[in-house]
Amino acid sequence: MAFPDSFLEEIRNRVPLSGVVGRSVRLIKRGREYTGLCPFHNEKSPSFTVNDDKGFFHCFGCGAHGDVIGFAMRNGGLAFPEAVEQLAGEAGLEVPRVRPEDREKADQVATLGKAMEEAAKWFQAQFHGDVGREGRAYIQKRGLKPDTIERFRLGYAPQSRTALKEALLARGLPEPLLIESGLLIKPEDGGPSYDRFRHRVMFPIGDRRGRIIAFGGRALDPDAKAKYLNSPETPLFHKGHNLYNHAIAREAARESGTVIVVEGYMDVIALAQAGIDHAVAPLGTALTEEQIALLWRLSAEPILCFDGDNAGIRAAMRAADRALPLLEPGKSFRFALLPGGQDPDDLVKAQGRRGMDEVLAAALPMVDILWRKETEGRQLDTPERRAALEAALMGGVASQIRNPAVQSHYRDHFRSRLRTLFAPPARTWTPNRPGFAGRPAYTGPGARPPEGYKGPVPNERLERTEKALLAAVVAHPWLLEEHGEAFAALAYPPGPLDSLKSRILEEASRHPGLDGEAFGAHLRQRGLGPALDLVSGEAGRILEPFARPDTEPDKVERGWWQAVQRYRLAELEQELAAAEADLASNTNPEAWQRFVALKAEVGSARSLVSVSDTD
Repeated sequence: MAFPDSFLEEIRNRVPLSGVVGRSVRLIKRGREYTGLCPFHNEKSPSFTVNDDKGFFHCFGCGAHGDVIGFAMRNGGLAFPEAVEQLAGEAGLEVPRVRPEDREKADQVATLGKAMEEAAKWFQAQFHGDVGREGRAYIQKRGLKPDTIERFRLGYAPQSRTALKEALLARGLPEPLLIESGLLIKPEDGGPSYDRFRHRVMFPIGDRRGRIIAFGGRALDPDAKAKYLNSPETPLFHKGHNLYNHAIAREAARESGTVIVVEGYMDVIALAQAGIDHAVAPLGTALTEEQIALLWRLSAEPILCFDGDNAGIRAAMRAADRALPLLEPGKSFRFALLPGGQDPDDLVKAQGRRGMDEVLAAALPMVDILWRKETEGRQLDTPERRAALEAALMGGVASQIRNPAVQSHYRDHFRSRLRTLFAPPARTWTPNRPGFAGRPAYTGPGARPPEGYKGPVPNERLERTEKALLAAVVAHPWLLEEHGEAFAALAYPPGPLDSLKSRILEEASRHPGLDGEAFGAHLRQRGLGPALDLVSGEAGRILEPFARPDTEPDKVERGWWQAVQRYRLAELEQELAAAEADLASNTNPEAWQRFVALKAEVGSARSLVSVSDTD
C-alpha cells in the first residue's frame, strides 16, 4: 500500500521519535541526542542513539537504523501500512485512501517538481548571460558575492512574455503543467498563456528537503505594481506551510541551537553571507500556525528579528499575538529589535556578523514584548486605569494561552510585575555625616528607621550579589539540583541579569548533568556569551570566592546560600521601608497588615542570615 510522500513527511514532523522509542527504551539525554540500550540486540552498555532533529535512530552495535516509521515496524512487528496507521492516529492525521487518482496526483506532483527545477536552471542561465546584465547589476549593488549567488541559485526572468514558456515547451514540458505550476498565466478571456515572472531577479523557494517548489521575483522596474511577486498556491506550494531557506537553516539550527526569522529573502541571504546560516523568512505573509510548528521543530525558542522602527515593533506585536495561543512548556519565541530602523541586510553591511550577534544576544523573551505592548503609553495614575491594565494582562493576554501550565506561569509573572509597578516609592537613603563611617541616614517620614534597621544594601552591592549568584550557578550547575527553586525565586529586576537567570534555568532543565565548563560552553553556543561576560568575565569582576570555578563544593554551597539569604533580606528590608512609608499616609487595615507581615518576615530573614553567617 502506497502513501503520498507528503503524508509520510507530515507524520515524521508531528510524531517525536524519542517519544515513540521512549515507550520501550529508557533514554538518557546526551547533548542533542538520546542514548539507551538497543532493543534489537542484547547489550550491557548503551550504543543506541536517537536524534529528534535528524529524525532517525541508530545502533552502533548491531547497525539498526531508521526513522519513526521504521522503528514502529521493527519494534512492534508491524507491517508498513499498520505502522503508518498507528502513527497517523497519534499525530491526529486521517490516513488517506490510496486511489488510482491519488497515484496520478503523486505522479503529477513529481512532474511539477521537474518543471520547477528546469525553470530554476533556466533562470540561472539567463542571470549569467547577456540578457541578465540588469539583474547582475542589482545583485552586485546589494553586495552579494559569486559563491552566495550560486548557493541560493539566484536567477533572472527576462522582459519577455513567452521566453520561459518557449524554453520549457522545447524541453518537453506540456503547457497545462506549466500553467498549473504557476510559471505561466492563462488569461480568463481564453487568450494565449504567458510568463508570470518578467524582468525580475528570481529567488527559488525550496521545501524542507531543498527541492524547488516555487519562486519569488524582485521587480527591477521601479514602476512595477508589485515589488515582490511570489508563485501562486499550487499542488506543490502552500506559502503558509513553508519557510524560505528551510533546508539550509534546518541543518545550521542543529549546530547553533536556534533559528532566526527575518522578513525577506535578501535578509536571509545577507545573513548567510555573513556566516549566519540559521535564518529563514515567511513568504510574504504573517506567521501561520503551520510555520510556527515548523520553527519549533528547528528550535524551542526561535528569534523573531524585526526592524527597530515603529513598523517593525508593530510587526513584532502582531507576531506575539499570533503565537500566544500556541505556547507550550519550553516552546516560545524571543524578539530581537534592530537599531535605528535598520534591517539585517543593512546591519551586517555596516557592522558585520558581530553587530548582528550583539542584537541577537539582547533578544527579549516573549513575555517582555507582551508586557511592553500592554503597558507602553498607558497612564496609570488612577485605580481604574491600573485595574484596566491588570484586566488587559490577565484577561486579554494570559487567558489566550491554551496550555494551562504556561497560562498559570504567565499570570504569576504578570502579578509580580504589577506589584512592582504599583508599589509605592521606596524611602530615600543618603550618606550620613563622616563621623558615622558612611552609614546611611534615614530621611523618610518620621525621621526614624525601624528598630535595628541598617538600610538596604546599596544598589551596586545588590547588583554585585546578583552577578555572583549567577556566576556561581554557571560555574557550578549542580547547585540547581538542590537549590533550583530558591534560585528561580530570586526577584531580579527586569533587565539583562533577569533574562540570563531565566535562560540558565531553562537550559539547565533541558541539559542536566553538565559540569561547569561544559555548561558554560553550552550557554555560549546559545548566544549568551556577552551576558556571561557581564557576570563572570572581565566586566563582571566577581571577587566572591564561592563564585569561582575552582572553589571547593562545600564552600561554594555555603557561600552561595548565604548570599541568597542576604539578597532576600535586602529585598524584604526595602519592601518594609516602602510599607512603612505607605502606612504613614494610609492608615487603612490593609496597609497595617502588610507592614506587620513584612516586619515579621524581615525578622525571620535576619535570623537566617545571622545563623548562616556564623556557620
